[in-house]
Amino acid sequence: MGTSSSNKNQIEVVEPIGTRVLIRKDEDKKVTKVGIHLPDKIEIPTLTGRIVSISAQVDRDEDYPIRQYDRVLFNPKNGVPVDFEGDNRLFVIPVEDVVAVFRRES
Repeated sequence: MGTSSSNKNQIEVVEPIGTRVLIRKDEDKKVTKVGIHLPDKIEIPTLTGRIVSISAQVDRDEDYPIRQYDRVLFNPKNGVPVDFEGDNRLFVIPVEDVVAVFRRES
């Protein structure tokens, strides 16, 4: 068998480069909290999601206080979809398009 067969079983990861982050978009909500159904065509310019990974450049930059698993609000306009898992919820986003990080008050 050798090492080549074990390499096929390794999990492939997506590592963003430059000033980019990888985000898993939250499920689209078609119903608001008060039960109003939203039409499919409604344009919502910002989305929420979780940081899957951040580039080394963003990790070193103190101007971007984002970490893996943070929940964020982001503008998907410049996002690049990653056709990777089948559900198409992964996006590589320029870090400038992350507009807010959700934090719990301690």
